[in-house]
Formats: sequence, C-alpha cells, structure tokens
Amino acid sequence: MEIQNPQATFDLTGQDLKGQNVRFYQKRLEQIQSVYQDARGMQSSTLMYTVYSYEAGKANKKGDLYYGLTVMEPVTVNGECNMTRGHFHSDRTCAEFYFGFAGNGLLLLMDEDGHIWAERVFRGSLHHIDGSLAHRLVNTGDSQLCVGACWPTTAGHDYAAIEAREFPCRIFRRDGKVTVVEGG
Repeated sequence: MEIQNPQATFDLTGQDLKGQNVRFYQKRLEQIQSVYQDARGMQSSTLMYTVYSYEAGKANKKGDLYYGLTVMEPVTVNGECNMTRGHFHSDRTCAEFYFGFAGNGLLLLMDEDGHIWAERVFRGSLHHIDGSLAHRLVNTGDSQLCVGACWPTTAGHDYAAIEAREFPCRIFRRDGKVTVVEGG
C-alpha cells in the first residue's frame, strides 16, 4: 500500500489553503462597493477578502463536494463592517456548512421572504446553512475572519437574487462597538 499526502492542506488558523485543484480569487472594494451604504472616499483597491476553493469533485455530480475558505480583512467602509456579496444557492435544496477558524464575525441568513437573523462566527463555531437561505459573512473584529465551507458541487451560486433584494440590515463598527441597523 502506498501512503500519499492529501491533495490539499490548510493551516489550523484557516488562513491558507494550498494544493492541486485549489483556486483563489480576491475581491477589492471597487468590485463590491455597491453592497455598502457609502463607499465614498475609500481606496477602491482595498483588499476586502480572498476566497480559496478546492474543486477536485466533479461539477454537477450528485454527492460530490467542494471545500472553500474565505479570509476577510479587518476593514470597515466608512464604519460599515466588511462583508461578502452574499448569495442563495441556485439549487435551493443544497445545504452548506461554514466553520470558523479565526477572528470574529457574523453569518447573516435571509429567507426568500426577506426575514433576516444572524449567528456569531468565531474559532470553533459550526453553522449549517439550509439550502433555501441566502448567506453573507461579516467581519466584526479587529483581525482577519477566516471561515471554512463545504457545499455540494451541484449547489451553484445565485448572486442576482441578492442584487434584487439586499439583506435588509447594516452592520457598523465604531470605537470597537458593533451596531446592527435594520431596514437598510
């Protein structure tokens, strides 16, 4: 029997994912400024987050899984906490798991009627996201928020639904205090 190294590895703080079949992309403020209430005066090239994905599973093969890692920078946009674009799954029957590796934040969840709630994300937290829920990560802390994910290859991403109906809340951090403003 031959013993092999795994196809991908991550450090235990969740700040890096390496290996064959690992892809990554970065989002800068200029690419997602529309999700913020007011991005005026901010440096458009500011790195907001990096997403790594291990995609060795076969796309659209029922039962296969992808693994990902999101590393969110500890920045605010005129006081508003850094957040991902957020998405529904194209296939609303596909659930997903998120698990916190480092940092502090929130997982915003929204049903198709626009009702929202949040779960705290921290090192060791585990989150089951029903396939019918939109989800968005928010970094509320002073350090990187690192969150792992695992989802079916058949899930897909529906960003258009979020563009049509944004999450109806804003998360701000000023002077170390996090404030949630609902309705906008």
